[in-house]
Amino acid sequence: MVTIIDYGSGNLKSISNGFLKIGAKPKITNNAEEIVDSKYIVLPGVGAFASAMKNVKIFKNLILEHINDNKPFLGVCLGLQLLFNCSDENPGIEGLGIFKGNVKKLPGDMKIPHIGWNRIESTKSSKILDDLDGKYFYFVHSFHGVPKENIVSSTAEYGVKVTASLEENNVFATQFHPEKSGNSGLKILKNFISIES
Repeated sequence: MVTIIDYGSGNLKSISNGFLKIGAKPKITNNAEEIVDSKYIVLPGVGAFASAMKNVKIFKNLILEHINDNKPFLGVCLGLQLLFNCSDENPGIEGLGIFKGNVKKLPGDMKIPHIGWNRIESTKSSKILDDLDGKYFYFVHSFHGVPKENIVSSTAEYGVKVTASLEENNVFATQFHPEKSGNSGLKILKNFISIES
């Protein structure tokens, strides 16, 4: 089962519809028992880092338990940023700390937020980006994750190399919105639910 965590800050319907299009049966929930029982967890998100963390922190132990059980986990957009230690958007607010590093603002000489289609460039082999190097995906963001470890699986060019996706063991995250990125985005969702834990 694909479980989309409802913590009051997310593009829940659109990501759910993306999974429905590929024949999955997603469940939007904030119920702890349903989250624990899930094989696949998705953490979506739009909005500010601080308000999102205020709502998502009650799910932190459930998320960590899922990841430690080697089950596939996917963070999308703000859901990627929440996986870091902290964010320049709201200094002093702790993130989930699953990825070591910081979320930094995009360069000031570029139009902020970065909205629209952009091409990704793979930086290492990836279970969810198979055959998607050079494809275009839909972005809406003003910040991007800068990890301390070598876990960036793709980048996009926006004044600087921007983190487009991350991958570490069974944890995956995209700064872009796969559910709004046409067939290439749907392929990412398909690849995600094809991963065996």
